[in-house]
Amino acid sequence: MIEITFPDGIKKKYPKDTTVLEILKELPQKIRQEALAAKVNDKLVDLSSKIDRNSTIKIITFNDKEGIEVFRHSTAHVLAQAVTELYPYAKLTVGPVVDEGFYYDIEHEPFTPEDLIKIESKMKEIVDRKTPIERTELTKKEAKEMFKDNKYKLEMIEEMDDTGSISGASGMGGAGGSGEVISTYNQGKFIDLCRGPHVPHTGIIKAFKLMKIAGAYWRGDQKNKQLQRIYGISFPDRKMLANYLHILEEAKKRDHRILGKRLELFSFHDEGKGFPFFLNNGIIIWNELLNFWREEHKKAGYIEIKTPVILNKSLWETSGHWSYYKDNMYTLKIDDEENAIKPMNCPGGMLVYKEKLHSYRELPLRVGEIGHVHRHELSGVLSGLFRVRAFHQDDAHIFMTKEQITGEVLDVLKLAEKFYKTFGLDYHLELSTKPPKSVGTDEQWEQATKGLKDALDSTGKTYKINEGDGAFYGPKIDLHIKDAIGRTWQCGTIQLDMALPERFDLTYEDKDGTKHRPVMIHRVIYGSLERFFGVLIEHFAGKFPLWLSPTQVRILTVSDNFNEYGEKIRNLLEAENIRVDVDSRTESVPKKVRDAQMDLIPLVLTVGEKETSSNTVAIRTLDGQVKFGVSTDEFVRKVKEIIKSKAIEIKL
Repeated sequence: MIEITFPDGIKKKYPKDTTVLEILKELPQKIRQEALAAKVNDKLVDLSSKIDRNSTIKIITFNDKEGIEVFRHSTAHVLAQAVTELYPYAKLTVGPVVDEGFYYDIEHEPFTPEDLIKIESKMKEIVDRKTPIERTELTKKEAKEMFKDNKYKLEMIEEMDDTGSISGASGMGGAGGSGEVISTYNQGKFIDLCRGPHVPHTGIIKAFKLMKIAGAYWRGDQKNKQLQRIYGISFPDRKMLANYLHILEEAKKRDHRILGKRLELFSFHDEGKGFPFFLNNGIIIWNELLNFWREEHKKAGYIEIKTPVILNKSLWETSGHWSYYKDNMYTLKIDDEENAIKPMNCPGGMLVYKEKLHSYRELPLRVGEIGHVHRHELSGVLSGLFRVRAFHQDDAHIFMTKEQITGEVLDVLKLAEKFYKTFGLDYHLELSTKPPKSVGTDEQWEQATKGLKDALDSTGKTYKINEGDGAFYGPKIDLHIKDAIGRTWQCGTIQLDMALPERFDLTYEDKDGTKHRPVMIHRVIYGSLERFFGVLIEHFAGKFPLWLSPTQVRILTVSDNFNEYGEKIRNLLEAENIRVDVDSRTESVPKKVRDAQMDLIPLVLTVGEKETSSNTVAIRTLDGQVKFGVSTDEFVRKVKEIIKSKAIEIKL
C-alpha cells in the first residue's frame, strides 16, 4: 500500500500503482468533472498516471495556471490533428501555449481565412469523437523511425539533452522523458511528439476558436524556412469563450493606441521606436496623475528625490545589474569610462541613503522618486504605452527596522487601495515566496515573508500565494488591477529586499549606539506611468473623469450674436482653473454637440438668447444628462466640487 497526502493534509491509503483517475473516483463530483491533470510530488502528470510510492497530490483544473496550459496545449494537438487530416502533406513543428492562447507552427503553403473555417470544423469533429489521448514512451531510435518524414521533429529529437529538454521547444511543445526516453501523445491514429501532460480525451475541449494566421520562421531564425502559424484560444465551456470574444471586441473599441491618436494624447515616431511622445492633451492628464501622486505621498509621510539618468558602471557592478541585466541596459562611454542609462532607480536611491548617518529615530524613512528609466526591449514586443523602451516609475524605497515591516506594508496597501479606488479599479493580491535561487538566510526569508503575510492577513482580503515565485532578493506582494471589461493588469508591487542593503552596506544606529542593517521595501503603485496611462485610456474608453479630462468644459454658441457671452463664461471658468474652450464656428448646434461628443468632452454648455439674458447656461453631459437654466455661479461651484472630489461620474 502507498499513502497519498491531499492539499488539506488528509492522508489515505491506496494500492501501489493506483492511477490518479482511480483516486478521483473518491473525490467530490465537481472536482471529478473539472479535473484536467494532477501534480504528484509537485510534478505535473496525466490523470492516467500510476503512483508507485507515498506521494502528495493536487488535482489540477482550469482554475490553475497549469490547468489552462494543459487544456490549451491539448487544443493545439487537436488543431494539429485537424490540419493533418485535411492537408496530409503538412509538416508539424511545435505548438506551445502563449499568453493569448496557443499556436501551432506548420510547414504548408499560406493558409487562408477559408482554410481556418475548414480546420475549425474538422476540430469540432475530432472533439465530438471523444478520442482518448494516450501517452507512449519511446527510445530515441524508435522516435526517429516514427518521425522519419518530418525533419523538424527529427531535429528536436536529435538535440534532446539528458533531461529530455529540447532546444527551441519550450513548455509543452517539446518532447518528454529523460535521457534516451521520449514521449509521444496519441489521439487515435494521430501521434505527436510531446512531453505532456494532456487532458484524458478530446471531448473535454468543448469551446475553441482559431483567431488568426501569421508567418513565423522555424525557431525564429530568418535563415530558416518560413512556417504558417495558426493562433487559437480555448475554454472548458462556451460561455467562457463567448465572454472572451466579447472582451476582445470591446477591447478593440478601447484600444489606447487608436484613442491616443484620436484624442491627441501621445504619438510614436520611427525616429524613436519605443519612445513615446506626449502631446499637450496627454501632458495635462500626465500632470494630474503626478499631482495626485505627490499630494497623497506627502500626506503619507514620503519625501521626494530625483537621481541622475546616467550613472557609472561601478554603481551597477555594486548593485549586481552589470552582471545580470547588462543586455537590457543602454551603455555609453563618458571620459573613457563605462556608464549606463538607468533601467531602475534603486541603486541611485542607495547612494542618497548613504550620504549621511541614520538613526533609528528616522525610521521608517519613506523616499519616493518619479524616475525616468530606459530598458532595451526587442522591437517585436513593443506595444503602444504597454511596452516601451523609456518609462517613468513611481518608485519609493522605504527603509525600516524588522519590527516595522508589517505596519509599513499595511500602509502601502492602504495607499494603493486609495489610488485604485479613485480610478474605479478593483484589484486582487498575490504573495510570492522564496524561489529556488535566492540571497539571504532561511531565517531572513521566513521573517520577511511573515511580515508580508501578516500585513495581508490584517487587511481581511483574500490573496493568492505563488510558492517560489519571489524575486531572488526577497518575497513580494503584487497588486493586479481589474479594468472596466474585466481584464487584469499587474501594476503595483511591494518587494522586500535583502540584497541591496547588504551590497551597499546600508546601516542605521540603534538606541544602544550599535549599527544595524535596515530592511528595505521597493514599491510602486502606478508601476510604469506610461503603462498605467494606457490602462486608464482603455478602462475609461477615453471618457476620462472630469478631474483628468484635458478639456473639462466646452461652450457652444448658438450664433455669432452670443460669442461675447460665451467668452465671458470662458474667462469666468478659466479664472477658477477650469479647463475650457469655446466652439463659435458657424455650424448648427446639433453638429457642434456631435463633435463635442466625438471629442469626449465631459461637460458641454450651450449659450443663446435665453442664457445670455438670464446669465445662465444649458448643460449637457457626455452620458446624455441635460439641465437648463443653471446659473453660472452654481455651475462653477458644482464643477469645482466634482473636480476636488475626483468623482468618476458627473451627477447634475
